[in-house]
Amino acid sequence: MLGKIWNYWKKLSLWTKILGFIVLFILSFASIFVIDLKLGSPTGKGEFSYELEIAPGEGYKTVSLELFENKLIHSRNYFHFLLYVTQNTKKLKQGVYVLNNGMNSSEIIKILVSGKVKTITFTVPEGFHNRQIAELLTSKKLSPSKEYFLQAASNPELLKKYNIPASTVEGYLFPETYIVPYNYKTEQIIELMLKRFFKNIKNIPEAKDISPQELHEKVILASIVEREAKKKEEQPLMAGVFLKRLKIKMPLESCATVQYLFEKPKKRLLEKDLEIESPYNTYLNKGYPPGPISNPGLPALIAAFRPIESENLFFLVKPDGSHHFSKTHAEHLEAKKKYIDVLYQ
Repeated sequence: MLGKIWNYWKKLSLWTKILGFIVLFILSFASIFVIDLKLGSPTGKGEFSYELEIAPGEGYKTVSLELFENKLIHSRNYFHFLLYVTQNTKKLKQGVYVLNNGMNSSEIIKILVSGKVKTITFTVPEGFHNRQIAELLTSKKLSPSKEYFLQAASNPELLKKYNIPASTVEGYLFPETYIVPYNYKTEQIIELMLKRFFKNIKNIPEAKDISPQELHEKVILASIVEREAKKKEEQPLMAGVFLKRLKIKMPLESCATVQYLFEKPKKRLLEKDLEIESPYNTYLNKGYPPGPISNPGLPALIAAFRPIESENLFFLVKPDGSHHFSKTHAEHLEAKKKYIDVLYQ
């Protein structure tokens, strides 16, 4: 039979053979189109959505099985065929993807090789301390618990890797808006924030070539200034006041360091609060507290490196959020009567 077909084929003219190839090509293409129209078409109208997670090392056959079982594709074999002809069998990227049954097989493949995974956006405000960040990430389901985050932020190997001379990364988690993959691990988020800190610190020329310990002291100062100053423009002047107090061996007397002892900041500290025994109480202890009390933003960090020297030794916050700076304790007491005491009479 095949011999007769071959003999018949040889007798055909060249143009007839060419025409035959064209017809065969069109029929083949048409059959593929029909198959794709059937097997590669959407399984629905988009009314059903599904979060597909591709784990590290997971193969395309496992992925296609999950897609088939959840009725996102008509045929596993046809899905395999599409992956093969598009050379994407080994290009599926790990992560969590949001799919729906209104997508055809080709669209699904395009998404899975694009790496456009489901993301979560979170913002860490300037001055948040680690406990607040822990609560934020836990609420966003980016950390199993507050305790887990705090433990991860105290990993000795992590501290060694980034040359942080402390027992926690407090102060080095750069406050900013982050967009991370849905299944990002807590440890990855912490490292992301650390890398952002060191990237930003490079923008401060004065920070170049200083030792980890010197940097740590600047971070401590910046963390205090961040929590004290309500207005950015006052931060360099406030940093200068604290450094002047250190120079004359006067306690820093920062209310922010005492507020750090409480789970939630108090509206107003009482005299008894200033007597709490703690190395973080800078009313009772001279010098810097053991570590940063917040994670400062870039303006506060710059203020720590570029303080403004003045004759001022005291300051207090006024009702409008700005600060009144005083040279002497007597001036400070007068300002206290004018701006603070009248509010609580």
